[in-house]
Amino acid sequence: MKTAIIEGDGIGKEVIPEAVTILDYFNETYDWGIEKIYVDVGLGKWERTGAAITDEDIALLKSCDSILFGAITTVNDPSYKSVLLRIRKELDLYANVRPILPISGIYKLLNIRDQKEADVNMIIVRENTEGLYSGIEEIGDEKSTTTRVITQKASARIASFACGLAFGRKNSLTVVHKSNVLKSDKLFLDTCRQTAESKGVAVSDKLADIFAYDLIMAPQKYDVVVTTNLFGDILSDLGAVLLGSIGLAPSANIGDKQAFFEPVHGSAPDIAGQGVANPIAAILSLKMMFDWMGKKREACLVSRAVAAAVHDEVVTPDLGGKYSTKEVGNFILSKVRQLDAASFCLEDPEDLPV
Repeated sequence: MKTAIIEGDGIGKEVIPEAVTILDYFNETYDWGIEKIYVDVGLGKWERTGAAITDEDIALLKSCDSILFGAITTVNDPSYKSVLLRIRKELDLYANVRPILPISGIYKLLNIRDQKEADVNMIIVRENTEGLYSGIEEIGDEKSTTTRVITQKASARIASFACGLAFGRKNSLTVVHKSNVLKSDKLFLDTCRQTAESKGVAVSDKLADIFAYDLIMAPQKYDVVVTTNLFGDILSDLGAVLLGSIGLAPSANIGDKQAFFEPVHGSAPDIAGQGVANPIAAILSLKMMFDWMGKKREACLVSRAVAAAVHDEVVTPDLGGKYSTKEVGNFILSKVRQLDAASFCLEDPEDLPV
């Protein structure tokens, strides 16, 4: 198995190494045979070579089974093309998956009293290849247009993927759309509804603006949510409010053959190089990669180790802590080792304290 490692720009170069140390621990301890392939893409490469990502880079990524990705700085320059959009499209990573599930103990740490962690447990699934991110644009001085593409094929595919997640949860799917204004969303809504009904999944729908309100005020109403590209991008970032910080939000981009895992936060150039970036989102993205690989025990170990960091208040300044990126990463790795050495297993997860 091959895993591409892309640190990218800014704090990506600081948080991804902390996730990689955990990957290395399991890979070496259990002889997984994962070959790491480092790939250089992003603003730094663009400044050096004039290309943020090349055809050769894409070919290399296509040869890998999974990708662990940091962050990219995108500049306002017509010659700079989005690295993320190109990877998602060329590798056909059509499902963007963002869990909205608070880390145990995070509300206590942040003194959040008007919300309960038990009320927040949903997954936002975003169609990742079309919509307003279709890339079909005409840019002019007095008028610019972007074509919003919605197809039955892509809508059915993402609905089917979301239904697969719903099967293992409450068997309930909410379609988020704006078909009252955007008539192209009628196709998305109808296709998602028909797909869910054909699979025996209970389906409902919500307008995007109403869902945004509910997301913050009544998150317990939702379980698995499916929506279009732009809405999914915005709403899942909003959902990070329920996590306590966008520095805690992981994500996955999944296709039929490959998957790409990344923290939701950006490259944060304002704090890059200071050693204070929160590595937890990157580490939880690795946890999602373990889940995708079928390594459920190791994924659970990582979750519990992260919860231990929150419980012991070994956190970075964005969460009110005093610890550096490296110190938080080292603590979580030490907890992973401790839990692993104690022969933790999924059958008796309560046998070990955080």
